Amino acid sequence: MTLIHRSFSRRRFLGGSALAVTAGALGMPFVRTARAQAATFKAGVITSLSGDNILGGNLTKQGYDLWAEAINAKGGVEVGGDRFKVDMFYGDDQSNPATGADAAERLIVQNEVDVLFGPYTSGSTIAVQPICQKYQVPMISGSAESPNVWKAKPEFNFGIIPSVDTTSGLSLGVLAKTSNPAAKTVAVISVNEPFSKETGEGFRDGVKAAGLDLVAYELVPPEGDLTPVISKIAALKPDVLAVGGHEEILINVVKTSKSLNYRPKALIMHYGITNPAFAQALGADADGVTGVVVWLPTVAYKDDLFGTAKEFSDMATKKMGGEPDYTAAGCAASGLVLGDALKRLGKKPALKPEDRVALKDAIAETDIQTFYGPIKFEKDGPHYHDNVQPVPVLVQIQGGKVVAVGPKEAAAADYIYPLPAWK
Repeated sequence: MTLIHRSFSRRRFLGGSALAVTAGALGMPFVRTARAQAATFKAGVITSLSGDNILGGNLTKQGYDLWAEAINAKGGVEVGGDRFKVDMFYGDDQSNPATGADAAERLIVQNEVDVLFGPYTSGSTIAVQPICQKYQVPMISGSAESPNVWKAKPEFNFGIIPSVDTTSGLSLGVLAKTSNPAAKTVAVISVNEPFSKETGEGFRDGVKAAGLDLVAYELVPPEGDLTPVISKIAALKPDVLAVGGHEEILINVVKTSKSLNYRPKALIMHYGITNPAFAQALGADADGVTGVVVWLPTVAYKDDLFGTAKEFSDMATKKMGGEPDYTAAGCAASGLVLGDALKRLGKKPALKPEDRVALKDAIAETDIQTFYGPIKFEKDGPHYHDNVQPVPVLVQIQGGKVVAVGPKEAAAADYIYPLPAWK
């Protein structure tokens, strides 16, 4: 997965539903919604409303809109005892980072938005960050996951979803605690392209923290015969095989492993197995494969606006025409961050330039519990301004279905470990 084309690792099957509707925004670099009729807070959304990443772009838009609709139904954001509605404006990055930067500038200059909600892709997010810095306007990003977004230490950008290197690494700790008998050794295969490599590095770096031993770390090309690599790993007999890559590479790992009659006790990747195409491609051989997500409707989180994670999911499903994944959830949670920060800021619309800087400072101090989970932004280090609080949830394909298996409070089924021999 590259920084720009991340839609392959998200729930692509939703593309045929109402999530693929762009409400007239297709092909347009900039779209404006209804005019504000009274004093309102103005929020600008930058995302992919056309181009290669349109499916993911619509997930982000839908998520941000879910919050705006919910808060406006209550009269708006509460500030100083009064409520003020949120007026939403949209900029289409056309799945191109440079276009996203231009659209962000128009939203800030022409529409005078108080805050931006960030793009679907990390590439566009990185391109928009200098615009936020230039105009001193904060951005809350509900989707970006590349660690490169946060290594730049963006002063005005804040991320809801933990970067992929943290979640992949932490997932091994969940796996170690969930496995019985406890896993001890790990081998990592990582595809040598940006997003996949970052995922693999996260697995590799998380081994020690999980109390496990790393027996192999192999970089492989995006295409090619995996037989030599799998043969080498099979000889080392690791308990866990972790794969950094798209679902396509994991499908090849499973097929190659079976052809060599090698079955690790656990096979885990970051994203991909939630795509029905994965199980369809492998049939019964997909059973037992483990994946990682950062949110599910079954997690035990709640807040005052959306209620429980399940209540949010039910509401979102009704409005969106399909069950929300963690992307839509993260974007909806972005609005909760904004509402909390505005309330603490205590400034009523319209915000002045200095108020927007103060809003950025208020967002930086966020420490809230939401239906999505805890949100608190890092103040230093390589994940500066990213929310690394949520604990990853392990999911496993069982009987052709994806079910949560860990941690214990999120589990809907027992974790199958060790995996049985191939049939």
